[in-house]
Amino acid sequence: MKKIYYLSTCDTCRRILNDLNPLDDFKLQDIKTAPITLSQIEEMYKLAGSYESLFSKRARLYKEKGLAQKSLSEEDYKTLILEHYTFLKRPVIIFNDKIFVGNSKKVVETAKETIHP
Repeated sequence: MKKIYYLSTCDTCRRILNDLNPLDDFKLQDIKTAPITLSQIEEMYKLAGSYESLFSKRARLYKEKGLAQKSLSEEDYKTLILEHYTFLKRPVIIFNDKIFVGNSKKVVETAKETIHP
């Protein structure tokens, strides 16, 4: 599978998509207009190994809801990501059986090298 979950209103996501071009055969899913489904988050979980690794602690709602002061379980992370798209660390790039989560330079470089060897 070749898929990228991203946010079209996010400059960083747009820049990363530009860096990764060409994206032949990739399905792009704007998580704001096409919310993540339960089966999609479970698929990401299988590849990533945890819901926490898919969760963005930089989301504004994370601070607003005071979640930093709470001890969250894997089930909590999953529920929050399904509840609101901003909780997904983005972009999430799935290339065959590999997953790349987030926008750190290292993650983006590794994704780029994997997609375009």
